[in-house]
Amino acid sequence: MAYQDTRVTTQRTGAVSTNKVLRNTYGLLAMTLLFSAVTAGSAMALGIQQMNILVFFIGAYGLMFLVHKTANSAAGLLATFAFTGFMGFTLGPILSAYLSLPNGAQLIMTALGLTGLTFFGLSAVALITRKDFSFLANFLMAGAIVLILAMVAALVFQIPTLSLMVSAGFVLFASAAILYQTSEIVHRAGETNYILATITLYVSIYNLFVSLLSLLGIMSQD
Repeated sequence: MAYQDTRVTTQRTGAVSTNKVLRNTYGLLAMTLLFSAVTAGSAMALGIQQMNILVFFIGAYGLMFLVHKTANSAAGLLATFAFTGFMGFTLGPILSAYLSLPNGAQLIMTALGLTGLTFFGLSAVALITRKDFSFLANFLMAGAIVLILAMVAALVFQIPTLSLMVSAGFVLFASAAILYQTSEIVHRAGETNYILATITLYVSIYNLFVSLLSLLGIMSQD
């Protein structure tokens, strides 16, 4: 009987802790997305040109490294907003380029809507079914390597078909990452730090939006 009471108490404690991580993650995610929207709007208002790809990678991966190094301290929050603000700022010139198209505003709103629906739909699947998606870990690791190599090849060789495949690949990759990360929080299999969970979900949403925007642009022949 005492064993059963201890087990029930442990389960309840785990559920409370998981719910806390979920609340903190989604709360911080909402704030970072809003902050990114502000920095993207600022970049558009200032007429910032698209950043050099090398500078982008150095800034993005450098700030992401900083987030991981400071994730267990208060400085992690500042690093998180620095990273997401930077990503939003680099998104500004891309949005400006699409807005210059005849149907650019429609493409952006469609990509934004699809991104939101996909994120909430996949999160609901992981939260409601409580299925363990940890099996996606190997797929994500292999997929990241393949997509990075394909992206570099698409930039170097300027192959339209390859660019289309890369965008489609990032949509699948980002969707799998959302399922995996949410599952990790629910099952506490590997993620109890809400800052790291937020960054993973943010990057997935960012990649999902940009990739959908690219696919919609290609399909509209703009």
